Amino acid sequence: MDIRLLRYFVTVVEAGTVSSAAQRLHMTQPSLSRQVRQLERELNLTLFLRHSGRLHLTTEGREFLTTAQDLLQRHHQAAQYAAQLAQGRLARVSLAAPTTTLTDVVAPFVATFRSQDPVPSVSEIAIDSAAHHVLSSYDMVIAPVRWPASAHAPHLVNLPVWAYVPPGHRWAGRQQVELAELVGETLILPTMRFKARRVFDSALEHAQLGPVTTLETRHSQVAQALAAAGRGVAVLTDDVRYGLHPLQIHHRGQPLQIDLYAGWRAGHHAHQALEQLAQRLRDFCLSRYPPKRNRSAK
Repeated sequence: MDIRLLRYFVTVVEAGTVSSAAQRLHMTQPSLSRQVRQLERELNLTLFLRHSGRLHLTTEGREFLTTAQDLLQRHHQAAQYAAQLAQGRLARVSLAAPTTTLTDVVAPFVATFRSQDPVPSVSEIAIDSAAHHVLSSYDMVIAPVRWPASAHAPHLVNLPVWAYVPPGHRWAGRQQVELAELVGETLILPTMRFKARRVFDSALEHAQLGPVTTLETRHSQVAQALAAAGRGVAVLTDDVRYGLHPLQIHHRGQPLQIDLYAGWRAGHHAHQALEQLAQRLRDFCLSRYPPKRNRSAK
């Protein structure tokens, strides 16, 4: 259905006569009359009764008027929104991140959004999600992965991998622990779907350390709870909980850490807006997790 025919119909009703409506629409009266009849044929409805040179709405015409006005309003809104998109504006922004990043980074960042910011929606993704899929499904993806060279992926922050011990542990007064020291402890580790686990296992393999005694859990908060209960040392990147003490894990003088990136697809209509949002997120991460005093995330 041609949206112009709906506009002609509504204008005739609002103007009261075809001649007045034609003036508003900058059309001739005969041309407008033909367009109204065309609409009636398409709808198979009689919208007007013609009497003594005037048009009178039928009952069905009166009912259809509400629908026509609603459709015109929606069309106007859609046109305005399309114009905003074409100008690179973001009325809404979809964000996605793996579990811990979502909890410790993205959700607190969203809490800082202002009324003039785009309306955010946040989704959880797996760390191994296909890059092309997530980049096409969301406006921005925040994750500890390196995105394809074709994507825009500014670096946000370096996040240490921590060893969490309870206050009574013999290491509780220290700020760091060597990787080799951890081999003698029962280690509470998240599953391989967590980046911290992959980085830690890779470091152990590189250092040719092991075997190690481990407890594995699918939930990072449970790992911290077990550490708080004295069941071992939790190796994570999460924000500290349950009064645990964080130690930065070092290997050969270098800290184990995770690089966090914000990624979005090349050619995104709101590239500049996303670039500004990524800079805000970077500043937020640096204020929340300042260098050398980093207290986690992923």
